[in-house]
Amino acid sequence: LVSVAAQGSAPTTQSAYTSLDPKQCTKVKSAEAGDYEGRCRGIGGYSLLVVEGDLRQNITVITPQGAKHSLELWQVVSPAFSSVGAKAEWRVTRKNGKVIPHALIVRYNASEDAEHPDKITSYLAVAKIASSAICVTEKIPPGTKANEQARVAADNASSKECLKAQP
Repeated sequence: LVSVAAQGSAPTTQSAYTSLDPKQCTKVKSAEAGDYEGRCRGIGGYSLLVVEGDLRQNITVITPQGAKHSLELWQVVSPAFSSVGAKAEWRVTRKNGKVIPHALIVRYNASEDAEHPDKITSYLAVAKIASSAICVTEKIPPGTKANEQARVAADNASSKECLKAQP
């Protein structure tokens, strides 16, 4: 399921969505209990590989040429038990009738409070999609303007450095 909708103030930048629901993705691998890999169709020839292991989830961006770029969510955003949101938001532009993704926004739900494992912190991870790198550039904490902040960060992601793994 892929939909494109105009968003934001810049008329050339739009949002497009990819479902990360396992029922909408092609199961690549399902091994031991809790381990899972599913390939979800993306935008502009890209696809997303959702991987779960040890109660943590991660996304690998697969380019149209087949190159794989792990977003390392469990190291860059949070090492806690985690899950990705139901959909990924691509920030795209149209050029000569082609949709060109330049950033990805993914909700990343982490259980960071060992005393209260049901308490979830919901981050928005912003990743740039550039010829130089595909990586997370910003981690937006929960807040009333988080979606807007993430879109602004995504639209400026190409000039940002990749976030490093947390110690």
